[in-house]
Amino acid sequence: MLRALEEDDEAVIGCATGCLEVSTFMYPYTSWRDSFIHNAFENVAATTSGAEAAYKSLKKQGKIDKDTNYKFIAFGGDGGTYDIGFQSLSGAMERNHDMTYVCYDNGAYMNTGIQRSSATPRYADTTTTPVGKEGRGKSEFRKDMTAIMADHNLPYVAQTTFIGNLKDLHTKAKKAIYTEGATFLNVMAPCPRGWRYPPEKLMELCKLAVETCYWPMYEIENGEWRLNYKPKKKLPIEEFLKAQGRFKHVTKAEKRDMIEEIQAEVDHRWEQLLVKCGEK
Repeated sequence: MLRALEEDDEAVIGCATGCLEVSTFMYPYTSWRDSFIHNAFENVAATTSGAEAAYKSLKKQGKIDKDTNYKFIAFGGDGGTYDIGFQSLSGAMERNHDMTYVCYDNGAYMNTGIQRSSATPRYADTTTTPVGKEGRGKSEFRKDMTAIMADHNLPYVAQTTFIGNLKDLHTKAKKAIYTEGATFLNVMAPCPRGWRYPPEKLMELCKLAVETCYWPMYEIENGEWRLNYKPKKKLPIEEFLKAQGRFKHVTKAEKRDMIEEIQAEVDHRWEQLLVKCGEK
C-alpha cells in the first residue's frame, strides 16, 4: 500500500488492534517509517479522520507548511472493520474525510483465536462456529463490505488481493490514496493458521479465490462500477474450498449440499456484479 505514496509525500497511519498491529509494532520498536497511531479495535477510522481534520485546520491557520503533503491511511482487519469498527468507519466515510481506509480481510478474528466475524464465509470452521456432530461451521453467508462502502457514495472503492505481480493492488492503492475524499480498499489477506493452508500456497489460494469468483476484482469510481478481471473459465468454488482445512468437512462426498449452497451464493453475487459493471 505505502509503495503507492509519492516520494515527497508523508503519511499518517492509523492501525486498529489486530494481526498487522502486533506483527509490525511492539513498543518501543516499529517497522513503520511514517507516523503511526495504534488504536483500539473500534476506533481507527475515528482517530484517523480526527487527525486529518486537525491537519487541515492547522494548515489553514498557517501552522503547518503549505507545501507539505500528508496522506491519512487507516488499516483494520475484518473484525475491526466489518464488526467492531463499523460505526466509526461508516461515520468517517459519510463525512468524506480525505483519507483511505484499508481492510485486510482474512475472514475471522485471527489475532485473538480464530473466532467468526461477519466476513467469515458460510460453513467455515472457527473456534466459535466449530464443526462437530451438530455443528456445520458458520451458518450465515459473509457480509459484502465492499458493496456497503459503495453505498456510502464514496469517490473510490475497490476490491483486490495478492495476485500476479501485485499490479492490481498497487494501481488501486495509488488511486485510493490520491483520490480526494474518503476512499476504501478491501484486500483479501488469507491467514495460514485460520484458513489452514501451507503459507507457501498464498498466491495460489488468492488466484483460486479470483478464478472461482469468490473474490472478484473490481472498483467503483465516482459511482461507475468497473470489473477489472473476468475469468476466461470460471472455476467451481470447490477448487477454492478444498485448498483450505477450515472447509475439510464441506468437501466430503456426503456433504455435497453444502458445496452446492456456497456455489449458488457465489454465482448469485457474481451475476449481480456483472450487471452492475455493465457486463450483462
